[in-house]
Amino acid sequence: MKSILVKAFSFATVVVGLMSSPAFADIPIIDVNHPNREPMPIAITNFAGASGQEAQSGRDIAGVISADLERSGLFKPIDPKAFIQTVDSLQVQPRFADWKAINAQALVSGKVEMTQDGHMRVEFRLWDVYGEQGLIGQAYNASPQGWRRISHMIADAIYKRLTGEDGYFDTQIVYVAESGPQQKRIKRLAIMDQDSENHRFLTDGSDLVLTPRFSPNQREITYMSYYRDNPRVYVLHLDTGRREVLGDFPGMTFAPRFSPDGNKVVMSLAQNGSTNIYEMDLRTRHTSRITNDPYIDTSPSYAPDGSQITFNSDRGGNQQIYVMGADGSNAHRISFGDGRYATPVWSPRGDLIAFTKWKGGEFYIGVMRPDGSGERLLTQGFMVEAPTWAPNGRVLSFWKQERTDSSGRGGSTKLYTIDLTGFNERQVVTPLDGSDPAWSPLIP
Repeated sequence: MKSILVKAFSFATVVVGLMSSPAFADIPIIDVNHPNREPMPIAITNFAGASGQEAQSGRDIAGVISADLERSGLFKPIDPKAFIQTVDSLQVQPRFADWKAINAQALVSGKVEMTQDGHMRVEFRLWDVYGEQGLIGQAYNASPQGWRRISHMIADAIYKRLTGEDGYFDTQIVYVAESGPQQKRIKRLAIMDQDSENHRFLTDGSDLVLTPRFSPNQREITYMSYYRDNPRVYVLHLDTGRREVLGDFPGMTFAPRFSPDGNKVVMSLAQNGSTNIYEMDLRTRHTSRITNDPYIDTSPSYAPDGSQITFNSDRGGNQQIYVMGADGSNAHRISFGDGRYATPVWSPRGDLIAFTKWKGGEFYIGVMRPDGSGERLLTQGFMVEAPTWAPNGRVLSFWKQERTDSSGRGGSTKLYTIDLTGFNERQVVTPLDGSDPAWSPLIP
């Protein structure tokens, strides 16, 4: 996967002179923050291929792009049975009238070629149907096994051109896979692409694992595990599978999370009846205490620039969200709504903090600005917890648990995603129950 080479070419250089088109595109930019919007009709054709292998890869790539864009809730891929123009003739020039006739606002075409050195070259083009002009075109070179990642990268490029926001499809999710009876759950680390493909387990379930989190470079995961009934904080190196113990800490350890530069891990340690926030320098292994009070301070999360930390604390009498300097200075409360607040996590864009809220016997996932204003609740349920941000800061993942019945049956846990409008909630399919998701940065 890491061998993929990307080379963009100027679309204008390729297509200028092939059509009479207006100077600017007519296609509207999609507002990802607008509720009740209608998804954009988009035609995604199979990518052309001369050989059987190339044609099959072209169909597979188009299928993944279509699924990525549809799942975002912003796009409505048109049924290929409605297409009038053939894939082969489209390689020469789109007949825009044919695509207008089926109400397509945007059109995606492409081709797949196998090179002499055994690599795959994939080209795609995005067209504005009503503006009758090209918007972007790119070419990707990779091993044939890299076709799925190329698909996600193309979907990201389309998403960005049509929304103005960065895409999030070329990413992974790490989570806790759960199995067994509720009284004796087996919990394993698992990782998958954001569309549930390429799933694999990272631990064997012999030790309980909790709260996995990605490093900024996406190649390490920090998490908590119980070794001989003692909590430990680990770093797992994904490229090698090597597991590293950060330290054995006295008392209970909670919620380790990387700093934005990847050089530190912040966590909560419970000692002598109080829980405070600590920071460990991964280069020196030196641990410093950030908060120092008799209350419960936990779930720390850095701002994207590393200058501040949000956390939850009961120092005001019940569990609320606070923000402080990264050195512990100027701690101040930002949540003032009804109920209790937990698991705050700063958006990668820095504009919002996501949280879990408990009120009136129901759980909620919501967001607020870093000053506490603009609180919005996106979803609710018997138990919904642990929001994690997609790298574009416009989509969240979380886990939801069902109620058990009078016999203790049920209570399954599943992963979900939701966008900031609250109107596009989707289940993330996993082989087992799942909890504690963490979304990766874009894959480097």
